[in-house]
Amino acid sequence: MSHTFSIRPATKEQIDALVDLENACFDSDRLSRRNFQWMLSRANSSLLAAQSPEGRLLGYILVLFHRGTSLARIYSVAVSPEARGTGLGRALVEAAEAEAKLRERTYMRLEVRKDNAAAIRLYRKLGYREFETWLHYYEDEADALRFEKRIETAAPRSRIKVPYFPQTTPFTCGPAALMMAMTALGPEDYQASPEEELQLWREATTIFMTSGHGGCGPRGLALAAHARGFHPEIFLNQGGPLFMEGVRSQSKKRILQRVHEDFKRRAEAAAIPTYDKPLTLATVRELIEQGSIPLVLISSYRLYGEKAPHWVVITGLNDRFIFFNDPSVDREAHETDTDRINIPMRLEDFSRMAQFGRAQLKAAVVISNRPRGGSPARPAVGNQGALPA
Repeated sequence: MSHTFSIRPATKEQIDALVDLENACFDSDRLSRRNFQWMLSRANSSLLAAQSPEGRLLGYILVLFHRGTSLARIYSVAVSPEARGTGLGRALVEAAEAEAKLRERTYMRLEVRKDNAAAIRLYRKLGYREFETWLHYYEDEADALRFEKRIETAAPRSRIKVPYFPQTTPFTCGPAALMMAMTALGPEDYQASPEEELQLWREATTIFMTSGHGGCGPRGLALAAHARGFHPEIFLNQGGPLFMEGVRSQSKKRILQRVHEDFKRRAEAAAIPTYDKPLTLATVRELIEQGSIPLVLISSYRLYGEKAPHWVVITGLNDRFIFFNDPSVDREAHETDTDRINIPMRLEDFSRMAQFGRAQLKAAVVISNRPRGGSPARPAVGNQGALPA
């Protein structure tokens, strides 16, 4: 057959052909008609279709873009049997990368079956780097390899390897973030688990939030880490009880005040260093280079469109980007853990995100496996180079 093809954004008129191609290429983990309709009408995505000169659908590639970040992910790619060996697979991936660059994305990620040798060869030729194996990822229990390619910017100058644990409830982002840090730092016998996640939440929760279950504050997380033999430090720009503005009941506010006073007393008794100004980027870089791991409170609005406090784990940074693990994975939006690991975000965007509420609460908990030498660097005054954490 002719090797000529064109690649353009898919249309709703091609959904029938897309479904037929999906069924011809895959025995499991197929996208449905409803999936394609959603991707074309509602998702933050790009669905590119390859056609022959006669108008036959020869392949497609689907890329997801994640709100508020510099990350893109190839969710699915299919090439019809008649077009294999023509270079279409490579052309589709390159078209997806070009689309990601237009949207100012920094990294492209993907998952591929461990037994798909041809696809793995292609990704490696195109500069993708394998960074993790996900056991039993597919419906038939096949393993997936995770690949990543930096498509626009320099790698983080400072970086620490932090394992990933997604939160298993809507309210345990803090415990999941803390488990990532404690697992990265050791000791070897520390075991992260859903049971540990809930135990940490019980120890660190502030009781009430704007609605639903209580969330974890910085002193609670620091005390939980201290109880497990780690050496936490707290950076906090507010002295009183946290998350008060979302609570209307006076009785609940009194309980929050009591919880705050108890956490503060216990943190002082444990001699946990507490600083009343936000971190600077220079301090974050120094912390990571020393092997410490910062947990930072953000507002989830820029990521998910919901105004809620949310904990993430800083894993690296360079002159333009900060990188973090986000414990929240939206499975219904076709996200996987790959989307939440080492997320790149521009420094200025992260600075705007790393504060919560009308009072602009800025909080961070730094976890170390041994006391750091001397006092940690005092955060700079003012906005020059400041990370509102």
